[in-house]
Amino acid sequence: MGEIEYFEDLKVGDKAVTAGRTVTEADVVNFAGLSGDFNPIHVDKSFAETTPFKKRIAHGLLVMSIASGLFTQCEMNIRIKKSLIALLEVRTRFLKPVFIGDTIHVEVNIKDKRETSKPDRGVVVLERNVINQNGEVVQVCETPLMLKRRP
Repeated sequence: MGEIEYFEDLKVGDKAVTAGRTVTEADVVNFAGLSGDFNPIHVDKSFAETTPFKKRIAHGLLVMSIASGLFTQCEMNIRIKKSLIALLEVRTRFLKPVFIGDTIHVEVNIKDKRETSKPDRGVVVLERNVINQNGEVVQVCETPLMLKRRP
């Protein structure tokens, strides 16, 4: 594991790639129970077969949650976690469905970086592209993070 990285150590264009993870039926069922979202497109096989997708799709917020978890385990996050002050916002676009059995990973890019009014911190904006096993971008998520500056 690398040394703690601070705001000034990161550069626009820095990249990271996470491990992959397969979305399971247990994930979908557990997320439905946790969230209360029992929309039939997620939990009813017979109903889902009548939709344009022809099968059940994972909740978009479930996929976003898995992607967030994958990021927290990657080397970039491990290096910055001790300087992280706050997650400021989450902006997500759902581009394609994720089906039970799909395997996703996340490609992370530092899209922007800016100073704040306080000299001890700054903001980096991560773009997190969720990619399925076919190489298709299924979600794009921007997450501004507030990080400590080097003491």
